[in-house]
Amino acid sequence: MIVIVAGAAILSWPGEARFAGLWPTLAILGACFAWGIDNNLTRKVSLTDATWIASVKGLVAGVVNLALAFTLGATLPPLPNLAGALLVGFFAYGVSLALFVIGLRHLGTARTGAYFSIAPFLGAALAVAMGDAVTIPLIVAGLLMAIGIWLHLTEQHEHRHHHDDLLHEHQHLHDEHHQHSHDFPVNADIPHKHPHQHQPMEHSHPHFPDSHHRHKH
Repeated sequence: MIVIVAGAAILSWPGEARFAGLWPTLAILGACFAWGIDNNLTRKVSLTDATWIASVKGLVAGVVNLALAFTLGATLPPLPNLAGALLVGFFAYGVSLALFVIGLRHLGTARTGAYFSIAPFLGAALAVAMGDAVTIPLIVAGLLMAIGIWLHLTEQHEHRHHHDDLLHEHQHLHDEHHQHSHDFPVNADIPHKHPHQHQPMEHSHPHFPDSHHRHKH
């Protein structure tokens, strides 16, 4: 995770350090703090439909942002610019947020945030594809991010852990963690969704901090 963040920092470094003042610095730190809280709270509801979560968050955020903008004197841009902004927002915020929620569900907050931090590199790579020059910081950042992702993907986190009694609802197959009966015909090998009970159990296997592995170490 540290390697990925280091790559993002190198790519974002403007070449010199300037202190813009206390309030701008506090504003950025406050935004990062709020985003961290948002990610952890979203993780707690990540078993809910990701598109619904993205829609609600996008609607509330859009209304708040528009209210702030109009309060500060902003006006709507020309229609072509507005249409372009809506298209970018649909993919960059709508689809992206839904996929981010799915990542929180299966990988946990820290890993999802670490993977998400490679976004500056992907943006820089797109800029290179559109004609920008390849720079040393871009190459170094790309290598660091690749190493970080490789370390994440090859990690084998395995130990004996306990699952508490749990009742919840999400899409699932009948794997080691989902051994329950149904009151209706269900093909256990096809993803299905219904409220189901997890019985207490203790076992050992490789795992990520997904919705079924929120235990302490």
